[in-house]
Amino acid sequence: MTRKAARPSPDGGRITSSVDARGAGLLAIEGHNSLNLLTGGLIAELVSAIRTLSRRRDIRVLVVTGAGERAFVGGASLHDMSKLTPPSARRFITNLHRACHGLRTFPVPVIGRIRGHCIGAGLELAVSCDLRVASEDARFAMPEVRVGIPSVIEAALLPQLVGWGRTRELLYTGNAIGAQKAFEWGLVDRLVPAARLDAEVESLVAPVLECGPNAIRLQKKLMHKWENLPVDRAVKAGIGAFAESFRVSEPKERMQAFLDRKKPE
Repeated sequence: MTRKAARPSPDGGRITSSVDARGAGLLAIEGHNSLNLLTGGLIAELVSAIRTLSRRRDIRVLVVTGAGERAFVGGASLHDMSKLTPPSARRFITNLHRACHGLRTFPVPVIGRIRGHCIGAGLELAVSCDLRVASEDARFAMPEVRVGIPSVIEAALLPQLVGWGRTRELLYTGNAIGAQKAFEWGLVDRLVPAARLDAEVESLVAPVLECGPNAIRLQKKLMHKWENLPVDRAVKAGIGAFAESFRVSEPKERMQAFLDRKKPE
C-alpha cells in the first residue's frame, strides 16, 4: 500500500510524499508556479517532510523530484528574497541548508529525478542527493551573483563533483549549462530522453531494493562519513560498520540463502 502525505505551504505550493509497499519513497516539490520556486514557507514544509520520512523504518530508497515537466526546482523565490534583511536572510538560507543536509544525511540512498530547470536552490538540493538522473531537456545554473548574492551552502559540494575550475565558471558567471555538458562534467550520473526518465530512475531504485535494508543504511551512513574523513580514519570507520552489520541476522540469512542457491542438486 502506498501512503501519501501532502504538506501545503501557507504561501503557495506543497510537498507531497509517499512510500510504496516495496519501501520506495517519493518526495515531490510543487512550487506556486510551474518552475517550482521555493518560498520560505515551502522550504519549511520541505524540511519537515524530509524529517518525517527519515524516521520511517520501512523506507529503503528515496526519489526526489519536482512536479510537472518544466522544472526540478527553478530556484528560490526572488519575491521572497527581495524582502529579506540580514537576520531574516540568515534564517532563510539556514532553513534551505537544513533541507539539503536532510537529504545528505537521509538514512537511505536519495536519487534526484531531474527534468527541466535545476537552478540555484534547486541545484543545491540536487547535489545533496546521492545520485542524479536527468532528462536531456534539463538545464543547470547557479545565477545568484546576477541578483546580487553569492552562491552558498551546498554549492560547496560542487568542487568535489565537477572540480574547482568548473565550479568557478558556474558561480562567477551565472551561466546555465545543458544536460549533456552537466553529464560530461559529472554533475549528473545518468542522462536519458525525457520519455525514459522514470524507467531510468527505476533501474536504480530496483537494485537498491534487492539489497539488505540494514546494510544499505549502514552503507549510506558510512558514505557520508567518508566525505569528511582522511583515508586512514575512513578505513577504520569501515571496519566498525562491517562489525556492526553482524549485530542483526541479515548477513547470516542472506549469505546462507546465497549458499543454498549455489548447492548442486
